Amino acid sequence: MPISAPEIESLLRDAFPDAKITVQGDDGAHFAAEVIDASFKGKNRVQQQRAVYGALKGKMDGSNGDLHALALTTKAPE
Repeated sequence: MPISAPEIESLLRDAFPDAKITVQGDDGAHFAAEVIDASFKGKNRVQQQRAVYGALKGKMDGSNGDLHALALTTKAPE
């Protein structure tokens, strides 16, 4: 079942309530997201991206196919 940008944003907002979150894409499978959150301070890019993927609650794993590709930008606020 395809996923929408608002659904992705909602999942991310649940995990990162104070973050600046931008999600783009409208084909149901390919999206780009930017997540800027204070919890990323001191974490490397891999740790930041793992936190975001964890927030997506399995939507990116190959078994359900909800989300095929996500171009992800993560960082702590300046």
